[in-house]
Amino acid sequence: MNSRSFILAALLAATAGSLLAAETTAAAPAQADGFSFVKTVGVISEYTLDSNGLTVLLMPEHSSPTLTFMVTYRVGSRNEVTGTTGATHLLEHLMFKGTPEFNREKGNSVDQFLERIGGNYNATTWLDRTNYYANIASENLEGYVAIEADRMRNLWLRDQDRQPEMTVVRNEFERGENNPFQALIKEIFQAAYVAHPYHHSTIGWRSDIENVPIGKLREFYDTFYWPNNATVSVIGDVESVAALALVKKYYGVFPRSPRPIPELYTVEPAQTGMRHVTVKRAGQLGVVAIGHKVPAATHADYPAIQILSAILTSGKNSRLYKALTDKNLTVSVDAFLGFNHDPSLHITFAPLAPGASLENVEKIVYEEVERLKKDGVTPTEVSTAAAKILADAAFQRDGSFAIAGNLNECIAAGDWTLYYGIEEATKRVTAADVQRVANTYFNYDQSTAGWFVPNVAKEPAAAE
Repeated sequence: MNSRSFILAALLAATAGSLLAAETTAAAPAQADGFSFVKTVGVISEYTLDSNGLTVLLMPEHSSPTLTFMVTYRVGSRNEVTGTTGATHLLEHLMFKGTPEFNREKGNSVDQFLERIGGNYNATTWLDRTNYYANIASENLEGYVAIEADRMRNLWLRDQDRQPEMTVVRNEFERGENNPFQALIKEIFQAAYVAHPYHHSTIGWRSDIENVPIGKLREFYDTFYWPNNATVSVIGDVESVAALALVKKYYGVFPRSPRPIPELYTVEPAQTGMRHVTVKRAGQLGVVAIGHKVPAATHADYPAIQILSAILTSGKNSRLYKALTDKNLTVSVDAFLGFNHDPSLHITFAPLAPGASLENVEKIVYEEVERLKKDGVTPTEVSTAAAKILADAAFQRDGSFAIAGNLNECIAAGDWTLYYGIEEATKRVTAADVQRVANTYFNYDQSTAGWFVPNVAKEPAAAE
């Protein structure tokens, strides 16, 4: 083990030790009227609000008089169809436009309240979820919960708000179109998925962004924004019984959804041949990207795929860094690994060095993957990759917002206990596991390759 890996492993061990101590001293679960206790994993306890099915996750931690309150709705771009692509994201923007009780005209809108108390707040949309959050002083919890809960069911949805907000979202779309990596990722997903709605990006198609009627957004809101499709996470300086009482007071006034929340039943059909896309835009250097379909985050193979990804692309000792960057064929190597509710993609990125060819770099990436599949990996590669992954997970537990944000992604993937479980599974991955998942998922005929080809502006011809 090199010195860097030793330091990371030591840091992880110290973090794990302190976490174990916290778990050992965790208080018994709170008993609160109107809630059913579900389970405690680590230092996080899960409750269900009996009247409407709202899930609540609590993690009291009193090192600072602050907390993070986050609500995660289990709806994202995977729930959209042609004509409503981007609706989840546009609705997220409109959620800040107010309700009859809390609005800018009254001076008590969500943004006015949070700016007045010095809170840090925002919302994000992704493939499987939408989340709204605030980092605030503990004393301001009730004021925020009242506003956040109210917009779950009482939101103003007016075309006079949609029209200006549409232009904001369209600007986000245009910025993405001008980013080589984002444009290439979008094209690869569109080619890799022909049936499943991961085909379209969260931002949506431009024409849908511009033209979706306010009635469609209302329909979307009335389908998915209900307590039984949401999880509230409260992380930080809070007493469990008091927090549950506030949640019941403000969220308990809403019923369950009048109809079952629609379940996505579309399954991507098997891919029977390699696919290739090309993006030509303004730019300086080319990029090769290769996507392989990988299972959902809850799948037992996911931790081994994380380690496989790190062995291929993470750091100067990775397989592809040595094969490409060390030989001046690329300026770096990197990877994107989807952490999703449904099977997603692992995408390897290789930004080209000047003078390198797209064909040659793509060929070498595939060759290195095949070599790994044939010859396997070493136990040292596995332990080093695991140490990096686990150390990164430890760093991502720094503060209430970091914890809530990670929980948010696990909730979206379908099981919040992945927050703990995936790390335990990572520690058990073997070299044989890595070789097995490489042969199972990283196959040429089930891959989608993409090239970013820069259109370099030509210098004007000199006058004779």
